[in-house]
Amino acid sequence: MHPRIADSFAAQGLMTTLGARLAHVADGEVHIAMPFSAALSQQHGYAHAGSITSIVDSACGYAALTRAPSAQHEVVTVEFKVNFMRPAIGRRFLAVGKVVNAGRNMAVCTGEVRAFAGEQGENHKVVALMQATMAYVQG
Repeated sequence: MHPRIADSFAAQGLMTTLGARLAHVADGEVHIAMPFSAALSQQHGYAHAGSITSIVDSACGYAALTRAPSAQHEVVTVEFKVNFMRPAIGRRFLAVGKVVNAGRNMAVCTGEVRAFAGEQGENHKVVALMQATMAYVQG
C-alpha cells in the first residue's frame, strides 16, 4: 500500500464515519470499499447519494495524488459530475477512481461505484459514474 495515500486516507474523518477503507492503490488508480449500513441509507433504504459520491470523489482524488508532480503537492477537488445509474442497493460498494490525464496543475479522472449483493464474488452492478477534475496544490 502506498504510505502517503494510506496516511492521508486515515486522516479523513468522513471515510471513518462511512466505514470506508482503502482496497487498492496503484499508479493512477485507487479503490475504496464501503459496506452498506442503515446509518448511510436514504428514505427508501438505499445507500444515500452523499455516501456514494463521497467514496468515488475520494477514489478519484487519491488516484490523482498518485500522479502528483511532486511529494510536496496535495490534491483538491475542483469539480465533478455524477450520474446515478440505478438505486445503490447492495451489501457492499466499491469505488474505483482512475486518472485519465495528469498535468502539472490538474488531473482529470473517471470513477465508478459498483454495488455487490454478497460479501464475496465479482458479480456487481455499476450504480454511479463520475467525471472529476482535481487540482494539484502545494501541501
